[in-house]
Amino acid sequence: MKDLLQKYEDKEPEIVFNWKDPETEAEGWTVINSLRGGAAGGGTRMRKGLNMNEVLSLAKTMEVKFTVSGPAIGGAKSGINFDPHDPRKKGVLERWYKAISPLLKSYYGTGGDLNVDELHEVIPMTEETGVWHPQEGVFEGHFKPTQADKINRIGQLRHGVIKVIENPKYSPDVSRKYTVADMITGFGVAEAVRHFYDAHGESVEGKRAIVQGFGNVGAAAAFYLSQMGAKVVGIIDVVGGLIKEEGFSFEEIRTLYLKKTGNTLISDDLIPFEDINKQIWSLKAEVFLPCAASRLITQKQIDQMVNTGLEVISCGANVPFADKEIFFGPIMEYTDNKISLIPDFISNCGMARVFAYFMEQKVQMTDDAIFSDTSNLIKQAIEKVYSKNQSKTGISETAFEIALSQLI
Repeated sequence: MKDLLQKYEDKEPEIVFNWKDPETEAEGWTVINSLRGGAAGGGTRMRKGLNMNEVLSLAKTMEVKFTVSGPAIGGAKSGINFDPHDPRKKGVLERWYKAISPLLKSYYGTGGDLNVDELHEVIPMTEETGVWHPQEGVFEGHFKPTQADKINRIGQLRHGVIKVIENPKYSPDVSRKYTVADMITGFGVAEAVRHFYDAHGESVEGKRAIVQGFGNVGAAAAFYLSQMGAKVVGIIDVVGGLIKEEGFSFEEIRTLYLKKTGNTLISDDLIPFEDINKQIWSLKAEVFLPCAASRLITQKQIDQMVNTGLEVISCGANVPFADKEIFFGPIMEYTDNKISLIPDFISNCGMARVFAYFMEQKVQMTDDAIFSDTSNLIKQAIEKVYSKNQSKTGISETAFEIALSQLI
């Protein structure tokens, strides 16, 4: 696996598009790791201090993710080095999408990512440049559909991603009009835990969980995990956190979800970040969901959690460990050898899978069909790993081996 990984990491990307905004200091990159299957896909992010290497590592991560989620295409990513809170953001994004529109019409598909909103920025801004849909390049390059078929599938994609969830099983509150895009990634992170325990003949019910990050992914993962009967005992967010050793009830987690503003945890009982960060890693818990930013988790935190009974990590964040390596750094390897580590490209593939699902010919557009499809795909990926490795360690290593053997 290590040799395959080294070979994959060392491979130069096929296309690097570099853009300098004529009106601000913004600089952007689209990195296409490969045009496997004739196309490549990956979202657009914006943050101050972003560089080309970050975009490249994310493009390689996307390619691995597509081996699980489908379609069988190359990985790509777009990134803009600019402050997303700057009032000039809208103009920067509009000029960016105009610059990359030839790629988006031919072989590259994009979506929202860190600080770039799929529904309010990516879709309307790409439409203004004459692109039918941000995923049009994937249709053109990979599926090569007829014009009529392309119109139908793009219609499916347009309606599906922004579909308002009507089934209360999948929504914290149907009257609030949460969409598939709001909930699907966190749903997959929770389902990965359930399917892992099922594969090993155990139940997720009654397992205690710690959740890091209470944005779209962490809050949704906590909601679904709690719905399964697991007990969330601790939440840590950038503003602080909460601890309840006997576990929050499903109704309490649901209320926390509904009260959050944007990606921020809101509670009268909030423990300041410095204090929660000292306490939470020693809580008794079997499950850990890292759903905050990438590259935060230290080996010391892993050791503390392992010492108090940690069994499974399901990654909501891409590369949650504080390693400098693109994929399998020393902290991740250490963790993988200690406990059951479900890698990000399986556990957080929900959104990528939703795109792939709607690109297929005439699919069912019900909440149950969409969410069940993501759940079944994650189940298959975990069972494929289990068929090669029945032990509870080395899961990420086995998963990478399966994925990389498809790419190299």
